[in-house]
Parts: sequence; structure tokens; C-alpha cells
Amino acid sequence: MKTTSAAKTTFSKNVMTTNSSIYEIALKSLDGSLIDLSSFKGKHLLFVNVASECGFTSQYKDIQKLSDTYTDELVVIGSPCNQFGKQEPGNASQIQSFCERNFGVTFILTEKIDVKGSKQHPLYKWLTSKDLNGRKNSSVRWNFQKYLVDKEGKLIDYYFSITKPMSSKITKYL
Repeated sequence: MKTTSAAKTTFSKNVMTTNSSIYEIALKSLDGSLIDLSSFKGKHLLFVNVASECGFTSQYKDIQKLSDTYTDELVVIGSPCNQFGKQEPGNASQIQSFCERNFGVTFILTEKIDVKGSKQHPLYKWLTSKDLNGRKNSSVRWNFQKYLVDKEGKLIDYYFSITKPMSSKITKYL
């Protein structure tokens, strides 16, 4: 068990308690390497649960545009998820290939994760729980739901799938 007294956060097998920091959450990339969220302190973070066979899949293009446009202020992290209509059936190499070939994706993609339910990844536990993020509760309703975190690691807000990545609802914070 690791305890960080400054944040008064306790982690035990990726279970978090009140006052946790997003920067301490373990996250793996699509290729299995560790993503160190703390290396992005001072930048906004946009988390999006993504899927290759969804009606919103075309948003990959605008998510990439958002990432390219605000490269100095924003880090985009897409998390493939197969929980909504089984619309992300591929393995890691298939997902990577699809995203690069069809949309030129260069932003970070995580390993395939669960964003809800009993196997919900700790990142999405933090994003959806006011007890952890200090701001608000939410539930992930579909693919391409977006969560924006400020430069200090505080949740700003979340946006449903219908919110376009380049929407002023998001860009006004960048």
C-alpha cells in the first residue's frame, strides 16, 4: 500500500479514496507502456472514451485537430472501450492501425478499458465521482464522452458525445 500524505490519498491495488489526485492514477498506453499523468502537469487534459465502430467515430478527426491546434495547452488521451454496443472489438494493434490509417491519430491512446461498471478503470472512477474529483458526479452514457481537466489536475466539466471536440464549450478553457 502506498500513501501520499500531501494529497491524503491512499492507493491499494488501484483503489482510491477521497482527495485523490488524477496525477497518481496508473494508466497504460495501447502498446502497454506506462502513461505518467504527472508529466502533464501545467497542461489541460481531455479524456475521451473512443470506439472504432460508432456513429461518433468520425470525431477522431476533430479530436486530432483539437490536439494539434492546442498542442502547447492540451494533452488528449483517448481510451478505447467496448462497453457500448460492442463498438470497439479490435485488439491493440487493430485499434492503433485503424486510428492512424483513417484519421491520422497521433494523440495518446490507452489500453482498452472499462469506463463504467464493476471493472471501471480507476481513471474513470476519478472522472465520474465527486468524492474523488471534488467537482461532480457523472456517468459515461456512450462512446466519445469527453472529460476536461485543468492545468492543476482539477475536473472542469464533462461533455456528452454530441458535443463536438472543437466546440467552444471545450475550447474556451484552452
